[in-house]
Amino acid sequence: MRIGIIASALSLLGCAFAQGPGGYNPVGPGVDLAGNWGPVFHEDQHERGPGPELVNYLGLPITEGARMYGLAWDASRFTIPEHQCEVHIVSYIYRGPYNLRIWEERDPVSQKLIAIKQYIDNYQQTRTIWMDGRPHPSDAAPHTWMGFSTGKWEGNILTVYTTHLKWGWIRRNGLRHTDQATLTEHFIRHGDHLTHVSILTDPITLTEPLIKSQDLLLRIQNGQTWLYPCEPVVEIERPRGAVPHYLPGENPFMSEFAGQYKIPAAAALGGAETAYPEYQLKLKQAGAK
Repeated sequence: MRIGIIASALSLLGCAFAQGPGGYNPVGPGVDLAGNWGPVFHEDQHERGPGPELVNYLGLPITEGARMYGLAWDASRFTIPEHQCEVHIVSYIYRGPYNLRIWEERDPVSQKLIAIKQYIDNYQQTRTIWMDGRPHPSDAAPHTWMGFSTGKWEGNILTVYTTHLKWGWIRRNGLRHTDQATLTEHFIRHGDHLTHVSILTDPITLTEPLIKSQDLLLRIQNGQTWLYPCEPVVEIERPRGAVPHYLPGENPFMSEFAGQYKIPAAAALGGAETAYPEYQLKLKQAGAK
């Protein structure tokens, strides 16, 4: 019994030494995100699969400017060659169908964690999350689809902060955030299950942070499933420089979504209040008048 107690004490001491003071592990976190992951579409499947309806901004805390931009957007813009292979921005790309590979980049001598790398087969994007404490670049640095990301471990949660984003989708029906947007993410692993939470802020297009979550499962994907060949072609002949659009008040789909689901047109146009349960009371009061 005494030998067993001593062995247990040594085992605990070894764990404490490996983790360092305060439970900190000098060679890495207590959880490993490495592997191949695929999404589970039990949240917002309709929006993430076939895509959202036109003029469906319900539940999104958009500004009036973002709404005007969305109403001016014509879906036939997807037929313009320069938009056919346009990459989904990092704040949106996890909402679609994709395969995700995660691995670590470590110093070969010290084994210190330098970065967590991600490869997303949707548009074949490689993302770097710097874990070595480096600062974000100046505002004049290039803005990209994946932005500039730094991460830190908060317990077993990987928290990532991203700046230097291009304009990108809020919802794939004309709503976009600007290049002033920032993104905070949390990657949380539970066995073979990975939860991804994103918090998007943009002073130009959002009146409050937009929070979304996605779930993924560990799975094996090989071969050409990791490729995304895309070659733009001329689908519709247009005058040079022509961009499909709607002038104010001319969007023919203004009432289509609201009429289909028999909801007030004002609700379909979104805004922060449409995301909260109290909005139902407002609708009932308006209907009673």
